[in-house]
This record gives sequence, C-alpha cells and structure tokens, in this order.
Amino acid sequence: MAEVEPETSEELESCPFCEGREDRTPPEVLALPAGDRSPDTPGWRVRVVPNLYPAFERQEVVIHSPRHVRTFADLADDEIDLVAEVWGTRMSGEGPSYVHPLINEGRAAGASLPHSHSQLVWLPEPPPAVAAERPEALTELLSAAREQRLVVAEVEGVAAFCHPVGRLPYETLIVPEAEATLAAALRLLRELVARLRRAEGAVPWNAWLHHDNSGWHIELLPRLSVLAGLELGAGIYVNSVPPEQAAENLRGG
Repeated sequence: MAEVEPETSEELESCPFCEGREDRTPPEVLALPAGDRSPDTPGWRVRVVPNLYPAFERQEVVIHSPRHVRTFADLADDEIDLVAEVWGTRMSGEGPSYVHPLINEGRAAGASLPHSHSQLVWLPEPPPAVAAERPEALTELLSAAREQRLVVAEVEGVAAFCHPVGRLPYETLIVPEAEATLAAALRLLRELVARLRRAEGAVPWNAWLHHDNSGWHIELLPRLSVLAGLELGAGIYVNSVPPEQAAENLRGG
C-alpha cells in the first residue's frame, strides 16, 4: 500500500507554495483575504494561481495555506472556509463553463507537490460522471447507508457515509441534507481525512465536488489499492475492505 512520502529538508527549502516565495509561481489571480497587500506578496491565507502545467485550457491551483501544510487534515478552520469561498466564487461566476474542483493528496494520487492544494478545472460542459447522476440517487444511497450502518458522521447539516458498493476501500460520500454550506462539507472532509490517517496511515487520496442545478456533494476516494487491468479494462472493482468495516474504522470503533 502506497503512503504519502515523508517530509524532506529539500522539500521545505524549495516549495513554491509557501509564503514568501510568491515569485516562484505564475502571477496570482486571486488571494484571500484581499486586504491592501500588493499581488504576489506575503500576507495571504489562501492564494490562487494558474496551473504551471495545465492539462486543460484553463486550470487553476488553490494553495490552501501560507504554511507548509502537507495534508488537508491539518488545515485551520479559517483556511478551509476561504477555500470554500474560492471554490464557490469560481463556480458561480464563470458563465456557461463547468468548474470541476478536485483535491489530489500524495504522489500516488496525482499530486506533484506535497503542500496542500486543490485544483479548479474549467470544462465546456458537465463531465459524463455528473451528467449521468440522477437527482434522487444520493437520497437513495444515504437511506441505504443508514440501514447498513455506514454513516460515519453528521455535522452542520452534512452527512458522510461509506458508499454501500464502493469501488475502492473507504470510498465515502459527503452529502448536504439541509441548508448546509460548502465550508461545512470541507470541514467534514478534513475530519474524514484525519480519521483515515489514524485508521490506515498517511494514504494518498482524491476528492472532488460534483454540482449541478439539483444540488452538490463531495466524493472521497482513498488510494489503498492499485488499479489494474480488471478495474481499468473491465470496470470491475475489487474492494478489499467491506464498507461496514470501513465505516466502523472511520467512526473509531
């Protein structure tokens, strides 16, 4: 099982996302809090820059903290709230494009730098995974999760539960039940990552936000397994940790 690589002195000396090294990234497009600071100078809490090596025409990096934080689990409340504000601003103000927010933590999950960050990818339309979702599917999944005792936590109008038929171990959904905020969902994601680290160690993981006119939710997919020909070629997934056990582990039971 792959784990996030330990911190090195070279990493600390060269990280371009740390405060005071703003000249090592492309010019920022947004920083919070705005204040009266000049662009690309210290004094920010969350900073947004274009991706230096974009896979799409428009792709931005959201740097979660001026501190060298290596995991989402160690972010402060105000940093998470500002990340949620950036995501929400970008999703609501970009015309007809679909903005896909995602987090990759750990090299095995696709992260090229260990400093905690997320990415925003602009797509011309909702991706197939979003377009294929039924509005009532999340309600059905949550109902099934309650019956099977797969709910891990419920806070601030947001519920997190292990997927009843998850593709990989610990696949988890974070779903708003009421007038919940994105910030509350990201704070719950932080808690899940912390619990995952206690249960399995510093494993790599991916998370993303799906959103449309009917609602939104976050999907968390830890990378405890390596995808091979069966999964990639046939779409058949072998989950080595039953969702009931995964939920119990994340509850701390």
